[in-house]
Amino acid sequence: MRRPQPLDKVEWVSRDSVKPNAYNPNHVPPPELRLLRISILQDGWTQPVVVHRATMTVVDGEHRWTVGGDPEVAAMTDGKIPVVFVEGDEAARMMSTIRHNRARGEHLILPMGDIVNALLKHGHDKSDVCFLLQMEDEEIERLTDRAGMPEKMGRGTSEFNQGWVPG
Repeated sequence: MRRPQPLDKVEWVSRDSVKPNAYNPNHVPPPELRLLRISILQDGWTQPVVVHRATMTVVDGEHRWTVGGDPEVAAMTDGKIPVVFVEGDEAARMMSTIRHNRARGEHLILPMGDIVNALLKHGHDKSDVCFLLQMEDEEIERLTDRAGMPEKMGRGTSEFNQGWVPG
């Protein structure tokens, strides 16, 4: 039998009624924070903020909470943010924060290059890709070049030969 889940009850609450926790070790640099803002403006809210109900403290989603205070983002939902509530003592909340943070993966270079190349092939302008993915022009250049490197070298494979053989 399926157990009830926090996601079963997404609620829209005033962003100002929620506060960040004092222990989050995760930091998002300004470029990624700008990307999160663009993501919410372009796609809407796709993930709720996880909040401890008794204290109205963020367990996961502090950066979504932060971006929710942006005037343009706030205007989309009358200053409200989507939340799901969890219970637990402070130690349980700390561990939950760490699990949420560490469970997110990393982007690999070659697959990112494939995606950037596909976007450009589909007719997206390079400047739009730069803005919408918050990448520098040089990063786009490197990704498009790197993704095609094996083909440019005539190998047609992602395997690179050794530069030397140990003696």
